[in-house]
Amino acid sequence: MSRRVVTLVPQKEAEEKSTSKKAVQEKPCDKVAPKKENGNKKRKNTWRRVKTLTPYARIVPYIMEDRIGSQNFVFDKIEMNAIDKYVRKKQQEGLKYFNLMHVIIAGYIRSVSQFPGLNRFIRGQKVYTRELIEISLVIKKEMSIDSPDTVIKLLFEPNATADDVYNELNKKIEEYRDSPNSSFDKLAKLLNLIPGLFLRWTVSTLRLMDYFGMLPRFLTNLSPFHCSFFITSMGSLGIPPIVHHLYDFGTVPVFCSFGSNQREYKVRADGSVYKHKYVDVTYNLDERICDGFYYAAAMKYMRAIYKNPEKLDTPPEVIIEDIK
Repeated sequence: MSRRVVTLVPQKEAEEKSTSKKAVQEKPCDKVAPKKENGNKKRKNTWRRVKTLTPYARIVPYIMEDRIGSQNFVFDKIEMNAIDKYVRKKQQEGLKYFNLMHVIIAGYIRSVSQFPGLNRFIRGQKVYTRELIEISLVIKKEMSIDSPDTVIKLLFEPNATADDVYNELNKKIEEYRDSPNSSFDKLAKLLNLIPGLFLRWTVSTLRLMDYFGMLPRFLTNLSPFHCSFFITSMGSLGIPPIVHHLYDFGTVPVFCSFGSNQREYKVRADGSVYKHKYVDVTYNLDERICDGFYYAAAMKYMRAIYKNPEKLDTPPEVIIEDIK
């Protein structure tokens, strides 16, 4: 995955970029990062505690203790007219398997670069924020009932483009198809060797360690439940998107599911009828990481990206860093 140097600008200048984001940035949810060079060296994904939250935001994780009790559901539609043209263009450029999945992942990464509160998570009733963006998704070796599946994880800088997403995802898929026993599969097989009663105790111990942030880094790197964004495609199965739950184990705050292409006829203001193409999408959100206004602003930004996906071909002009 390529690395690009992105200029991080002062807060006042960043706020002038977009009036729609100004209200969000004036809230104590995020601020503009100081200038920092990304460099070409691959960085480890680190996280830190967010300490300057409002009193209400700090107390909410103690009131809503788990993700299941904190999840909100959003049902939306992705307009496909601009995306279809963009996908065809990318395929003509040589990205043979480029599709909606790449656009959604790249769009979410771009949204996090401007709304870093999306990349937070709850651990031990405290709010943390990530430096990089971790994406989890399930893949199959073959599209058949008996084909084994596994979960792969992708790690991205906030300045990743659609090409970066395509190259990294294809690399991971090819690695799995060449060698189906991934590191996560090996870990799962190892756990399955433990007798049931002791396995329950082992998992309980892992949960307790995760609560206090004591899980070894190699385990959180392997775990699909420790990520920024979990995505699944129901469109490839020909069914509507499911409303997926969040996991109480791990750190994932957002789960996205999208379905297959749909068409409907709409009437314009002048009375003419046209065919509208869209894809249903659902989001399951942990409401403790940021408030509804912040989520709404981020989703409006994401919709704007879907209407003009060519923006994903270049890194963002600025990257906003979360509050300290």
